[in-house]
Amino acid sequence: MASTVAEQGEEEQGEDQERVGGPRRPARVGRRARVGRRARAGSAAGRGGNRLTWRIRLRRDKSLILMTLPAIGLLLVFNYLPMVGTVTAFQFYDPLDGIRGSEWAGFANFRQLFGDPLFWHAMENTLYISAVQLLLFFPIPILLALLLNSVLNSRVRSVIQAITFLPHFYSWVLVVTLFQQMLGGAGLLNHFLREHQLGTWDVMTDPHTFALLVTSQVVWKDAGWGIIVFLAALSAIDQNLYEAAASDGAGRWRRMWHITLPGMRSVIVLMLVLRLGNTLSVGFEQLLIQRYAVGHDAADVLDTFSYYYGIGTQNYSYGAAAGIFKSVISLLLIWGANKLAHRFGEDGLYRK
Repeated sequence: MASTVAEQGEEEQGEDQERVGGPRRPARVGRRARVGRRARAGSAAGRGGNRLTWRIRLRRDKSLILMTLPAIGLLLVFNYLPMVGTVTAFQFYDPLDGIRGSEWAGFANFRQLFGDPLFWHAMENTLYISAVQLLLFFPIPILLALLLNSVLNSRVRSVIQAITFLPHFYSWVLVVTLFQQMLGGAGLLNHFLREHQLGTWDVMTDPHTFALLVTSQVVWKDAGWGIIVFLAALSAIDQNLYEAAASDGAGRWRRMWHITLPGMRSVIVLMLVLRLGNTLSVGFEQLLIQRYAVGHDAADVLDTFSYYYGIGTQNYSYGAAAGIFKSVISLLLIWGANKLAHRFGEDGLYRK
């Protein structure tokens, strides 16, 4: 009797389990299938939306696009629209006849350019001055940013940054005038030398030190401007890394070598790529002002060559040919520097 009751209880329990547990299994499977179908449908809709909803993205980013329109307009007017005139490098251009009426010259201007010793001398001066500026000017904003970042007092840091940033807004006429008052024939340096009977040294008219002179002017004027980029890179480094390194016993120099410099590496590489792209542009206005003081042998670069032997002699096609040559070489330098950045594992200007 007891066994019969037990068997009936087991049968009822089995029926209850079948009623409770049995039907739920396919329900779970069905729910999972529905979720998977929805996920696949959502991903498919997302993939299709990326191709078809550019109008939605345009409405979403309308305010940002409106903010960039003035900058785009400046680029179009002052950078891209004048590129139409590069066709004059392949013509015997006459302003009276215009681009359409000028005689076609082919590569005659380039053959004349490559056979001109003055052009190659200007090219040599350009590369020399650019190399001096790359070695002496490029590291200075990095060092100044590291020094400012080590200043604990934020008010002192802001004052120093403002003082170093201010000369960027000075014109080159004012910068050269200030250096003339300091290093010229009647400047403070020669006044000190004459008082102590040490002779005189007019740095502003010495062609042998002209590259160092223009580099020092660039450092004084633009070092503060370069600090901003590297300070932004320093602010992006996680401060917890410094605390962890300090707790492990790492000193200031080891923290800078293993945390700070690797954190700035991508920005340093990017700025180096941009600097190499501007190798052939070493400051037209700056050198134009000081050309007569040191002579054209020391101060002629590609920009002043295009101006004096192109526009100055009204041989506009010749100057345009020199400008195209400079642009092509600059483009190749940017491409090569960016490839080198990719070799070192950095993005550079653009990714692979």
